[in-house]
Amino acid sequence: MARTHREQVVNGLTRLLVRGIDLVNRRGKSVGVRLVKLTGKSPYAIHPKHLVDQPWHDWYVPYLSAGDRVLDVGTSNGAHLLQAAPHCRSIVGVDYDVAQLTIAGRAIRERALGNARVFAWDLTGPLPFADKAFDTVLFLDVIEHLRPRVAVLREIHRLLVDSGQLLVSAPNSQTRWRATLRRAGLFAYSDPDHKIEYAAEEFVAELRAGGFEPDGPLLPVVLDTPLAGAIDAAGGLSLRLYDRLSRWKREAALRWPAESTGFRVRARKAGS
Repeated sequence: MARTHREQVVNGLTRLLVRGIDLVNRRGKSVGVRLVKLTGKSPYAIHPKHLVDQPWHDWYVPYLSAGDRVLDVGTSNGAHLLQAAPHCRSIVGVDYDVAQLTIAGRAIRERALGNARVFAWDLTGPLPFADKAFDTVLFLDVIEHLRPRVAVLREIHRLLVDSGQLLVSAPNSQTRWRATLRRAGLFAYSDPDHKIEYAAEEFVAELRAGGFEPDGPLLPVVLDTPLAGAIDAAGGLSLRLYDRLSRWKREAALRWPAESTGFRVRARKAGS
């Protein structure tokens, strides 16, 4: 009986500790975003990862060609669109968030990107483009925020030429930190707005349900660590420190891909 009581006490303390770490971890991201603006690193609130030169963040750029017509589904503030625009013929960004699109539009004008444009649209319905209108679709860290995901993938399938490519990323649900949160009875998704997070096989199965086949292995991102929030907050104060710590996270994910925050992959139309 005494042992059971001790175990209950230990388990309760463990849950409290995990809960505290998780709280700091989750708040750190928003703190970092706000500090970036408050410290003058950016005229608007944006994650510090967009302000440092980290090639793995813009992993999709090497897949682009000068003649590509690109669609960025869920473009938000245009962070990926701005990186992709110099490497393709044209790029269109769509999103439902008008406030974020305003930021994207301003950045497009400031950089004089004549081949880029954005507009507001409901991503879960039919998109206003002809069949096979695009050579490449970017679908980066967006699928997990949607509910009719297979329907959206099938719409992307319609918009791509037969030889086209889908560059897509999604979060990993199977890291040790996610498992620790589940054992503690806590919300284990990395973002409260996520509708789903995936095991690798689940992600591939969903792509296949939408008519796509991975063109190569799933690629890692960065280490999923409870220190991520503190690192993001530090980035709001020092981009140099953030860059160093982010490189550590990247190197760790390459060593232990199963502990990556998510998956990235180029996919092709099945049978193409």
